[in-house]
Amino acid sequence: MKVLTAVEQAIRERRTHKQFLDEPLRRAEIEELLDLARWAPNHKLTQPWRFRVVGPETLARLKDVAGPKEAPKLDRAPTLVVVSAKLTGDPLTDEEDVLATGAAIYIVMLAAHAAGFASYWRTPAVMRTDEGRDVVGLALDERFVGVIYLGRPSSEPPAKQRDPLDEVLDYLP
Repeated sequence: MKVLTAVEQAIRERRTHKQFLDEPLRRAEIEELLDLARWAPNHKLTQPWRFRVVGPETLARLKDVAGPKEAPKLDRAPTLVVVSAKLTGDPLTDEEDVLATGAAIYIVMLAAHAAGFASYWRTPAVMRTDEGRDVVGLALDERFVGVIYLGRPSSEPPAKQRDPLDEVLDYLP
């Protein structure tokens, strides 16, 4: 079986970008990417993913909470999306839902790449603090999963080497 060429190309060519042009994505572009994320695989269709697009006022407050050492890292991209998973309270469902939300993030990143945009998935420490969670309105029943940095690329990072398949694959009897 051969993987579809466009999907294979997007997976192999997508890179983590840490440098972006200043122009933020337009609302329609963001919504198109997030709409695709809703199609992530999700057991029991709990659809746990929650997306918050960070505006300039919220970003300023988040940077204040992050402090002088971490704040500049929040300025890397012109568009930031905070992603969380809404939890049910059932440990197994919650674990599956966090993983499904990670898949949704990857869909956003692949779709962004296919559209000519750049992306970066981070888990800044400020989002694991009560103050950071409060700034973006994360409820107690939400688990922070990541921040997606989005924008237009200012350069093309090189590919990084991956372990050979035979080092990560086992066939069990």
